[in-house]
Amino acid sequence: MAGYFVQEVPGAMNTSTLTAVLVALALAVGGLGVGLLLRQTVLGRLQRKVAATPSRTDDFIISSLRVPVVVWCTLLGFYVAAQIITLPPSVAAILQRGIIILAIISVTWAIARLAGALMEHVAADVPGRLPSATLLTNLAKLSILGLGLLIILQTLKISITPLITALGIGGLAVGLALQDTLANVFAGLHILTSRQVRRGDYVKLSTGEEGYVQDVTWRYTTVRQRLNNLTIVPNAKLASAVITNYYLPNPELAVLVPVAVSYDSNLERVEEVTAIVALEAMVEVPGGVPEFEPFIRFQAFGRTSIEFTVVLRARDIEDQDLIRHEFIKRLHQRYHDEGIEIPVRRAESMGQSVTVD
Repeated sequence: MAGYFVQEVPGAMNTSTLTAVLVALALAVGGLGVGLLLRQTVLGRLQRKVAATPSRTDDFIISSLRVPVVVWCTLLGFYVAAQIITLPPSVAAILQRGIIILAIISVTWAIARLAGALMEHVAADVPGRLPSATLLTNLAKLSILGLGLLIILQTLKISITPLITALGIGGLAVGLALQDTLANVFAGLHILTSRQVRRGDYVKLSTGEEGYVQDVTWRYTTVRQRLNNLTIVPNAKLASAVITNYYLPNPELAVLVPVAVSYDSNLERVEEVTAIVALEAMVEVPGGVPEFEPFIRFQAFGRTSIEFTVVLRARDIEDQDLIRHEFIKRLHQRYHDEGIEIPVRRAESMGQSVTVD
């Protein structure tokens, strides 16, 4: 019978559709392979070359491109497939828009990572710049990610004007509800920009806490004590506190050692012997400053002794204890050898020995 024809079953995948899907997958896999090849060859060679340069900026740029370059090549494969394969206009438009959005996300993420790495590098290695802290790094990343989000909304033809208006009204409400948190955020920014407290500095607060500044986050500053305990200080409290920074203008500090000798001592000889021992401590004890010349200053006539102070110098606050320890040991032995008497202070009420001046 003439007129027979083959009717396609609705929903079934014909040969042309299957071929189109296979071509699209092949192009996508090919783009992925090209991206991996570029990362291993081109970027690998560039990374080895820039590692030999004194600048770290090029290292950060190459490192931030290692993952995105694979994503970009894969997206390029999908984009080429969408161009050579006949698709319904609505499907093609959705696919192309999705590819563009994924490309924007990958570019934004790569730039955000690069900005965070550069912020840490500049803050840590360049003298006089902002100190490295989590707060600054996160702000740099969030600023770039926010800009990328606005670009995506613009690509989707979503008006950002109502969004900005809503954010303004909502921001006012959030600001009123989170006054303490925002106060800590702005106080943290003030701490960092003032450059009076930097990560790694040894500080002492007027409330008595002291230690090394480990980090400045959104809400608080972490201070590690010399006993290895952590003190968590809200940024607002730190910004309003009286702070002694032992690392400004430089980490070196004076080490004061009080000493007392008998009234029968020859003060000229005492000063001479003490200066010799102090200079030996500066040269031989780790952490001392060999180019510093120690000096002695007599201060008072005590009840049983003449009191004076020996001024030494340490390279860091961690070194002062060892310098004081070694100096007292050496001075005690030298006084013993020279016959210089260190009087014993006695408690008048108890009639017993207490401490040696």
